[in-house]
Amino acid sequence: MRRLILEEPWSGAALWSRRLALFGLAVGCISVVLARSGLVDVTAGLAVFGAAVTVACIGLLLAGAGAVVIWRTGRRGVGSIVGCVFLSLLLLGYPAWLAVQAIRLPPLTDVSTDLIDPPDFARSSRALAARAGVAHDLIPTEAREAQRRAFPNVSPIVLDLDVEEAWEIVLKAVAARKWLVVDQVKPGGRIGVGHIDAIDKTLVMGFPEDVTIRVRPLAGQTRIDIRSASRFGRHDFGDNARRIQRFAQELQAQLDAR
Repeated sequence: MRRLILEEPWSGAALWSRRLALFGLAVGCISVVLARSGLVDVTAGLAVFGAAVTVACIGLLLAGAGAVVIWRTGRRGVGSIVGCVFLSLLLLGYPAWLAVQAIRLPPLTDVSTDLIDPPDFARSSRALAARAGVAHDLIPTEAREAQRRAFPNVSPIVLDLDVEEAWEIVLKAVAARKWLVVDQVKPGGRIGVGHIDAIDKTLVMGFPEDVTIRVRPLAGQTRIDIRSASRFGRHDFGDNARRIQRFAQELQAQLDAR
């Protein structure tokens, strides 16, 4: 006599939740690759990433529905729900962190160590071409006040070195940070002030961010001012201030290595 073994049916919502989470994560990874490689512009890259986030959120909603069904009927699919939550968190972790930063920090896009006389970005044809024509005008007064309150430690760097030695240290620090130099003028001549214009990229999406460094000789010392500005968006989520602070740390590392 045969025995018919009936298996518990699967929760369709749970199965689809994992599929959507996996699809959203794949689309998110593709958007990052496309943006970092420059195959799409910033708007397109963000649109694709936003679509991936939307898909992941729908997957989480289905996971919640699937959990209710499993609780009430005893259907299978707990593993699919766990997988959905894990995959979705991998994708949503970064935008969630950005949301926290947007709430915690003021909406700044241009940060400087000198708020009285911020360094100017180079206006040479080479520098403007590298920045896609973006000039970065003066920092508004309200933005300067917001920076003072949010980042009191972003301040000028003074090295106890003559300007020639300090210039070499700055060049080594720029190279160590792997910034792309688009314009530079060695300190000397009548004014004696040097500058370096460079481009950095954001960590995840690889969007270009502009940096200018001013090297000014003092009596037996050298003052270094850094300005970091975003090209896109209304909020840098603290990225420009962190970039300046990391460069200051790199300068110290180069000094310690002498």
